Amino acid sequence: MYLIVIAWIYVVFMMSVAEATNSNGTLLGALMTFVLYGLGPVALVVYLMGAPARSKAIKKRAAEERAQQTDSEPSADTPSLQPDAGSHAARSPHAVAADTGVAPVRKEP
Repeated sequence: MYLIVIAWIYVVFMMSVAEATNSNGTLLGALMTFVLYGLGPVALVVYLMGAPARSKAIKKRAAEERAQQTDSEPSADTPSLQPDAGSHAARSPHAVAADTGVAPVRKEP
C-alpha cells in the first residue's frame, strides 16, 4: 500500500513542478495542487486503510485487559463478572421508580 502512496505523491509532485514552471503557472498554484491533489487525499486514504488495524489493536487491548482482570483474584472491592452473583434480591420496578437517581418512564396522557 505504501508503494502506491509514494507513487501518487511523486506524480502530484511532478504536477506541481509543471504548474510552477509553466509560463502561466504560479508557486501558489503549485502548492495548492500538491496539497489538494496529493497530501489531502493521501492522508485520507491512509487513515481509512488503517482503520481495521486500529480496531484490531483496540480489541486486542480489551481482550488483554479482560484476561488480566479474570486472572487476578477477586476481592471485596472488585465487582463480580457473573450476572446476579450478589446475595441481594432483585429490585422491583416500584423500588427502581422510587429511587431518586432513576427517572420514571411513562407515557403522557
